[in-house]
Amino acid sequence: MENIPVIKLGLVAVSRDCFPIALSEKRRAAIAAKLAEKKLNFVEIKKTVENEKDMLAAVEELNAAGCNAACVFLGNFGPETPETLIAEKFDGPVMFVAAAEGDGDMINGRGDAYCGMLNCSYNLGMRHLKGYIPEYPVGNAAELADKIAEFFPIATVIVGLKNLKIITFGPRPQDFFACNAPIKGLYELGIEIEENSELDLLVSYKEHAGDKRIPAVCEDMAKEMGEGKYYADMLERMAQFELTLLDWAEAHKGARKYVAFADKCWPAFPSQFGFEPCYVNSRLASRGIPVSCEVDIYGALSEYIGACLTGDAVTLLDINNSVPEYIYDEGIKGKFDYTLHDTFMGFHCGNTPSCKMCADRAVKYQLIQHRLLEPEGSEPDFTRGTLEGDIAAGPITFYRLQCDSDGIVRAYLAEGEVLPVATQSFGGIGIFAIKEMGRFYRHVLVQKRYPHHGAVAFAHCGKLLFEVFKYLGVKDIAWNQPANLPYPTENPWA
Repeated sequence: MENIPVIKLGLVAVSRDCFPIALSEKRRAAIAAKLAEKKLNFVEIKKTVENEKDMLAAVEELNAAGCNAACVFLGNFGPETPETLIAEKFDGPVMFVAAAEGDGDMINGRGDAYCGMLNCSYNLGMRHLKGYIPEYPVGNAAELADKIAEFFPIATVIVGLKNLKIITFGPRPQDFFACNAPIKGLYELGIEIEENSELDLLVSYKEHAGDKRIPAVCEDMAKEMGEGKYYADMLERMAQFELTLLDWAEAHKGARKYVAFADKCWPAFPSQFGFEPCYVNSRLASRGIPVSCEVDIYGALSEYIGACLTGDAVTLLDINNSVPEYIYDEGIKGKFDYTLHDTFMGFHCGNTPSCKMCADRAVKYQLIQHRLLEPEGSEPDFTRGTLEGDIAAGPITFYRLQCDSDGIVRAYLAEGEVLPVATQSFGGIGIFAIKEMGRFYRHVLVQKRYPHHGAVAFAHCGKLLFEVFKYLGVKDIAWNQPANLPYPTENPWA
């Protein structure tokens, strides 16, 4: 995915000058060997840091090697000032880990890095520097290689957000104020935003009429969907729109490398453009360029985080409706370990990438918009363009990063799955199951006033996503707590 950064990590060893430098270098080499076995994209930085001049030389080596992330390895106690200054001088996320004992004698082969990590953390705090420290940052070569491997997707998100611009078209639709949030939180996270009018988009769309690239995009759309799964007379219009968005992204990136869109998709869009944009939005999302519905800026941001973290397509869905008891009784009860209140339906008009949907998915029309915008009883015309069908079964993480009305950035996440149970409904929709969802819904989503949109990553990535939110400085990270761990607002007698 071209819209997602590729991480190249530099492994830097540090050594306190009263400890043997050879101990730190030997341990660094052992980690490098394990990282090579994992075929990770890394460079072993040869300059071992004992003082500030060494630190500058190591940062220069990192930059010369084209690294955009680093791991500072305390092979022994480590020099507190130089090692933490790496996080200040190097322009990228920096991880800090320390060596466990056991690879030498306990006289000349003891490194005391367990102690050194405490001073490292203390100094990072004193200097107000940000460093990533895993849950347990001490280990042998194999253990630390595993922790560094987990840092790669985390670093991908951090580098991506640092270089991200969110491009919007139009204000939030009336009565969808839940998608409206202060952009102050974006600037605090280092993300750029460009807000445009729907008219700007319409003008650009019209200028793409007759674009010579349209036939190739039409052919690709037809190939993706398969015969009988699309409207042949709609392809040219949708291809024209896809090219419009891609060209706008390229022309408006400015100083940033990556983009996400938050677009207004109703009520004016279909009648003026001649189609619903959902299928096009799904295609861009499958390429790592999220296009959120209803100008949901933080929805687009959340999607982009998931795309970076998993390297896979994501989607944005309404936390939409409860599962009827008859569907639960017929398809879930006794077959899956979920209560009725653990389940809900996630829905949107048709923006979920086709690769995450069941085989019978097809481009259809937006039933609700057809009722609202086209003559009663008429054949759907400009309300066509949604990608509809049941979402494929599999593991998911449901999450969102949001700036609330007070300007505070907060987040939630919960792991679960899409069940292989027919929804018997319309749109891009699936039956989601998350343990203790009913309590989570009430005491997190409702209690903390989250909007109805949630991002979906098609993997269990809660562990790494939690680490991302911590690194970003999010203080309020909510999750679906088990029944024996009540929420602060939960009535113990209920």
